[in-house]
Amino acid sequence: MSNRIQRLLGIRYPIIQAGMVWCSGWKLASAVSNAGGLGLIGAGSMTPDVLQEHIQKCKKATQKPFGVNLPLIYSGIEQQIEIIEKENVKIVFTSAGNPKLYTSRLKSLGITVVHVVSSVKFALKAQEAGVDAVVAEGFEAGGHNGREETTTLCLIPAVRQAIELPLIAAGGIASGRAMLAAFALGAEGVQVGSRFAISHESSAHQSYKEAVLRAQEGDTVLTLKALTPVRMIRNAFYEQVRQAEERGASVEELRNLLGKGRARRGIFEGDLQEGELEIGQVSMMLNRSESAAEIVADIWQEFCQVKQHIALQSFEC
Repeated sequence: MSNRIQRLLGIRYPIIQAGMVWCSGWKLASAVSNAGGLGLIGAGSMTPDVLQEHIQKCKKATQKPFGVNLPLIYSGIEQQIEIIEKENVKIVFTSAGNPKLYTSRLKSLGITVVHVVSSVKFALKAQEAGVDAVVAEGFEAGGHNGREETTTLCLIPAVRQAIELPLIAAGGIASGRAMLAAFALGAEGVQVGSRFAISHESSAHQSYKEAVLRAQEGDTVLTLKALTPVRMIRNAFYEQVRQAEERGASVEELRNLLGKGRARRGIFEGDLQEGELEIGQVSMMLNRSESAAEIVADIWQEFCQVKQHIALQSFEC
């Protein structure tokens, strides 16, 4: 048996690894795909030549489907699309931008296009733009997020009611139980970020991974709403942002404070004080680093076990 997401993406398990900047290189993407999920190369932290290198290495490392996550807020999109076309990538997840800009072009190349949204409004826009599926990402998610602060529990059923497309849930999902809950709300697949961000194959710095494992309830916060909202771990850099926002700093001042390379500094280089440590709220539940294959297997096994357990219980309906 398979559902629309499995058939659309050609995968065994409806589990997608998020395309996270500085975490999602070819090693992680190929490992997830080899395990039966869908691995995504995170193009947001890559120049076109680096992206091409990762795509080529991923092709050698797996015969299974994989894709590229293409955040539309970054520069160099045209060059990245040229690389995607040249390397014959078949699946692209777009995010953080208007899906109308590139969906038609990507689909004309025979590419399956999935767009990430944080609201019903943008889910409808994505459907109108002609995407093949939608990822609805709740407020709990790490990295760039929506200003609406709609939680996954509210967002998934609302988007399911609004659109006809295959739906993937994201935000706060790192277990089979959470996956089953998302399916009960109307999802047909899940996108998992934080748990894969600290996996063995993630290209993130070891210090960053350890910081995520230490994170407790309330240690992440959604900030920089005046620019592009981002969820990160509280640290010295976040404290600078908080103080600037409290005194009414202008957008330009916040942009200068953010500067360039904050995410690289925190995630890839391991600067835990001055770097931007993007991660989701579910980090509070993570207590170990695992291989990508172990993560996929554990999520699917728990999903099936809990699903069966609930089915065996006696309820009067």
